Amino acid sequence: MIDPSLEFQTAIRAQLITNQYVSALVPADHVRAGSTRPDKLPTIILANPQTINLGRASGGQYLTRVFFDLHIWALEDGADMARQIGTAVSVALWDAPTSATVGIDAYERPSFTYMRDPDPEKAYCHGVGTVEGVIRWRV
Repeated sequence: MIDPSLEFQTAIRAQLITNQYVSALVPADHVRAGSTRPDKLPTIILANPQTINLGRASGGQYLTRVFFDLHIWALEDGADMARQIGTAVSVALWDAPTSATVGIDAYERPSFTYMRDPDPEKAYCHGVGTVEGVIRWRV
């Protein structure tokens, strides 16, 4: 059975790790799904999928709106590096990612907000963006 959020996540990650601008700033093994706490820096974490089932489509297909949070964590040059990574991610995801297993019928580009760690001893910067798509899938 297909999970539309997992398929969308896979398509987003593939788009990010093959983009020259993203890969120049973040190694492919630092682009992952899971917990929002970084274990490697800089990193991009796809987290907190939200799904809204919209209904049925023709041919026995289903439509689900899927939202993903994209967490960017950076240490070197803190806020500047996080914003550079966010811009690279935005360019990489300017157009909808592609998938061989599901259709992406509607797509909203990511938007980001950035915040510094409140501890002045740390130079972390955390950016959070959201990307969404309407996924057409089959059981």
